[in-house]
Amino acid sequence: MTTDESTYERGVRKITEVYDGNVTALPEGSMPFMDVMMKSLFAEVWDRDVLSIRDRRLLIMGVIAASGAADVWKIQAQAALGRGELSPDELRETLIILAPYAGYPNVAPLIAECETAIHEAKATKPTEQ
Repeated sequence: MTTDESTYERGVRKITEVYDGNVTALPEGSMPFMDVMMKSLFAEVWDRDVLSIRDRRLLIMGVIAASGAADVWKIQAQAALGRGELSPDELRETLIILAPYAGYPNVAPLIAECETAIHEAKATKPTEQ
């Protein structure tokens, strides 16, 4: 961290890292909710060095699965694949372990989002020659 980097800027840097550049923060002062999220959640919580981003993401994915929030699941799945934190098979496996704990009705809708994220990741991955 540079000495003149604000907490907000640190949060923006972290959200960019966590979501592989796919989630954009608004300029500071645009939305109070975003300001608080950048300063507290991303600059303070996500920026801690005790757990890896992958570990944090897996915990969050469990919470998301328990609530059945398919759209939010897809954002996490895309970031996990894009950052190389989870392979497609590992991502699918998260749903298998989560279903009995989070409930099959909550996890079932996540399957389509999981497969869409995997398909999109494969489509954007450069072809190896």
